[in-house]
Amino acid sequence: MTLPLVYHPEYSFDFPHKHRFPMAKFRLLHQRLQESGLATEQNTFRPGRARQSLLELAHCPDYLDRFIHNKQSPQEIRRMGLPWSPALMRRTLIAPNGTLLTASLALQHGIACHLAGGTHHAHRTEASGFCILNDLAVASLGILHSQRQSQLARPSILIFDCDVHQGDGTANILKHESRVFTCSVHCDKNFPARKATSDMDVEVPKGTEDDTYLEIVKQAFLTAIDKAKPALVFYDAGVDVYEGDPLGLLNISLDGIRQRERTILEICHEKGLPVATVIGGGYDNDRKALAMRHSMVVEEAFAVYEK
Repeated sequence: MTLPLVYHPEYSFDFPHKHRFPMAKFRLLHQRLQESGLATEQNTFRPGRARQSLLELAHCPDYLDRFIHNKQSPQEIRRMGLPWSPALMRRTLIAPNGTLLTASLALQHGIACHLAGGTHHAHRTEASGFCILNDLAVASLGILHSQRQSQLARPSILIFDCDVHQGDGTANILKHESRVFTCSVHCDKNFPARKATSDMDVEVPKGTEDDTYLEIVKQAFLTAIDKAKPALVFYDAGVDVYEGDPLGLLNISLDGIRQRERTILEICHEKGLPVATVIGGGYDNDRKALAMRHSMVVEEAFAVYEK
């Protein structure tokens, strides 16, 4: 079987086009991969809605109830950054299961790519920065608390987060979980203003360009692998590091992003580390250009693993 992809049509829905969050990017990413022949009926898996018991591994039941039934306060809605709707609720309850499915497929096949995910600002009791449920935390804990743990060579998971913003929610939710090693490589002068403490934080100076950035990422990844000795890697391939991203503050070119993806995936392949990729952040009024940037991690996955 060819490289597994995970996607659900409800990841994108009718949404205000002028809103900062590019809700259409998931549909456009899938469409691009279909047009290039990488996404087919045979290799595309559709996740279902996550069970409450799974979500409660990472999130407070009261918070889940407030979100699901639209009972959040105006302050909570503002911190979430997204207008609540039944469609938002449905896609939010599917996406963490998508990342868990991606992880399970990666353990079977060596790699799998989720065409969503990376909602790393979501905390145990609240949403933040367009992130409502933390799929990385949910999926990691889901693996460790289910029969899927038997698929792990050892109970150790590495979350390697290259979104331009720190994975503060992931760090906070998992801070007492010794079996999950959180590593965030992010811009030092970007959101969130108050950083959390990951197991390993690597701050990249504002304005950093390709060569310096790629060396930082490579060395951080090798160090994190050495410290975590993982049996599974979650790779958050945020493309908001791009030089033209309105929320980025780094100066990474398209070639730089592609090289980053190639480097991470080649290391995983060479070391025999199963890797589940998620797309993370990326913000652009040109939604098709943004989908192209998100497609790079999938394209490089095929280049590395389908040789």
